[in-house]
Amino acid sequence: QVQLVESGGGLVQPGGSLRLSCAASGFTFNMYWMYWVRRAPGKGLEWVSVINIGGGITMYADSVKGRFTISRDNAKNTLYLQMNSLQSEDTAVYYCAKDKRPIVRTDDYDYWGQGTQVTVSS
Repeated sequence: QVQLVESGGGLVQPGGSLRLSCAASGFTFNMYWMYWVRRAPGKGLEWVSVINIGGGITMYADSVKGRFTISRDNAKNTLYLQMNSLQSEDTAVYYCAKDKRPIVRTDDYDYWGQGTQVTVSS
């Protein structure tokens, strides 16, 4: 079955960096657009970033543009999110998610992981 397992979260000071990973299994990883989304305390789900099947197309929410970098290693079935210049507003549970359809981008997810907590605080 499809599994997405995030890791790499933690407590970091403002201005610091973290690299999140998402290990995927149970589906053909290189056929799906992949997403990072987050949920801050008391808020709804926020789209953070998306990457196409080959990794050559990436898009970001305005709130993270220039600070976060999404990437993927299709040989390792792993999705990444490099987060730099972290701010308190980035505190959230971060989830990786899989598009519901192969090849195309629908912005509709059918699976996501259990999430990894990122806390930015001094």
